[in-house]
Amino acid sequence: MPRGERMQDSELYARILGISDPWRVERVDLRMEIGEVHVFLGHAPDLRWNCPACGADCTLYDHQPERQWRHLDTCQFKTILHAEPPRANCSEHGPRVVKLPWAEPGSRFTLLFEALAIRWLLGTSKSGMYRVMNLSWDEAHQIQHRAVARGMARRKEEPVRDLGVDEKSFKKRHRYLTVVNDIDRSRVLFVAEGRSRASLDAFWPTLSGEQIEAIRSVSIDMWDPYIASIRKHVPEGAEKIVFDKFHVAGHLCEAVDTVRRRENKALLRNDDRRLVKTRWSWLRNGATLSDQQWRTLRDADLKTARAWALKETAMDMYLYQREHAAHAFFERWHKWAVRSRLKPMVEVAGMLKRRIDYVLSYVRLRVTNAKSEAINAKIQWVKYMARGFRSMKNFITAIYFHCGGLSMDPMISST
Repeated sequence: MPRGERMQDSELYARILGISDPWRVERVDLRMEIGEVHVFLGHAPDLRWNCPACGADCTLYDHQPERQWRHLDTCQFKTILHAEPPRANCSEHGPRVVKLPWAEPGSRFTLLFEALAIRWLLGTSKSGMYRVMNLSWDEAHQIQHRAVARGMARRKEEPVRDLGVDEKSFKKRHRYLTVVNDIDRSRVLFVAEGRSRASLDAFWPTLSGEQIEAIRSVSIDMWDPYIASIRKHVPEGAEKIVFDKFHVAGHLCEAVDTVRRRENKALLRNDDRRLVKTRWSWLRNGATLSDQQWRTLRDADLKTARAWALKETAMDMYLYQREHAAHAFFERWHKWAVRSRLKPMVEVAGMLKRRIDYVLSYVRLRVTNAKSEAINAKIQWVKYMARGFRSMKNFITAIYFHCGGLSMDPMISST
């Protein structure tokens, strides 16, 4: 454009918006009093349109009533697009609203606006979104839902070798979610309400037969409904179940802490304060203790010390390279735990013995739910950043949005 030549508002916005034939900017209204710019779009007359369902060349049937779309701000002015979407008269599918180049069907935002909103939502809270982009929580939820639907539709069929299944509480542990993770790619594959067999059953139809055949392991906590689902839907599922060793350690630590609390009460009655404020010393991983700390705990003349020794020794079964050797070690440990007469330790020993095949499958498969726990930490961050969710649906969407590893950018072609 030659220097000094003035570009008309319509031409300027046509370039900014990327509007091209057959669409054009017909007028631009600047409404200073409310800080908004309204851009009105139209098209040339007597055009033919493609059916959005089959792509057939069609005549114009009619126009829908005028609709509005929020666009990126213009110099801090909220920018709104207006247009009457045409409907193509398809002989096969009937009247259908044509595809619009600036927005997806059903959206109240332009593609560019959604793309920017998604980038902000990935890095900030919804309250931050409200301040930066002047979006309500409901509008932010709508963009998230659309982004997740887009990402799930783009997800390709890929082998899933190692799965992790875990549960996540909602609303202060009164309700639960079942979360299935792709351990190798550190992403959430599936989320369902509840922690029943039906919750996990709903996951398997989302995989192809080839994907299910490719599954090498499924790492879970000791939850029988999940076991039943895996055995039902995964070929040789019983051979692929691994009880996560960190959950096993958690059960052992809980038993040690129960022994400590009971013994502490008994000692305090005799004014013996040896166990006061020592909880974390007994629950720490023994490998993180100094030699002096380790000997102090080992040599203490306390029931808690015996329980601690059982906990520490039990984890040695994961050091074995062969299942039969690990099984022999466990049998010796189990007899020791039973002879200890420490009820919490006896109960954990019995629980492990009933499920020992799934516990020791770790020795063969060498897989844990550690990455699932990292994903759980991110889910907890999502929950915190949202300051709670009013609905389970919004929480599930946020999990997919932040942890699903999805391609959600509306400006990227899905083909």
